Amino acid sequence: MSKPVKDLMASEIRTQYEGIDSACVIDISGLDAINTNRMRGELKKQNIRMQVVKNSIARRALADSALEPLAKALSGPCALVYGEPAITDIAKELAKWAKDHKTITLKLGIMEGDPDLLEVTALSLMKGRTELIGEIGMLVSSPGSNLASQLGSSAGKIAGCLKAMIEKNEAA
Repeated sequence: MSKPVKDLMASEIRTQYEGIDSACVIDISGLDAINTNRMRGELKKQNIRMQVVKNSIARRALADSALEPLAKALSGPCALVYGEPAITDIAKELAKWAKDHKTITLKLGIMEGDPDLLEVTALSLMKGRTELIGEIGMLVSSPGSNLASQLGSSAGKIAGCLKAMIEKNEAA
């Protein structure tokens, strides 16, 4: 492949991955064409894209971007996977596919441009955004609800005592 063609491909990939800061690298070379297309289709339904790339061109395209650390994971046959859901959700979906198809190799992933790469299996075990938001909501509301119930029970006792004293004074 000539240098101008490689430069053109690198610039196209760079444009495609512009603004993306989370992605995973997997190896699907052992997967047959039918299952590869099936996998692409299922991932596409969830707004997840998978693109097989030539490593040297991908390294050139990812240079000076948030995904640059991911270039270390590009060895052997590789596919870059990215999309709309959180990277943990993407990793969970990839882990399901790898469980069903032993020929898929999960390599490394990058989360929000962090230079420390994580194994895709480790990413798949992390809690997703919605799970974390729910957990934070529960933690925030828990002390308040406990306080309210304690205040409510104390106030109820005081009100009961006051009512009893008023009734006693009225009777006398």
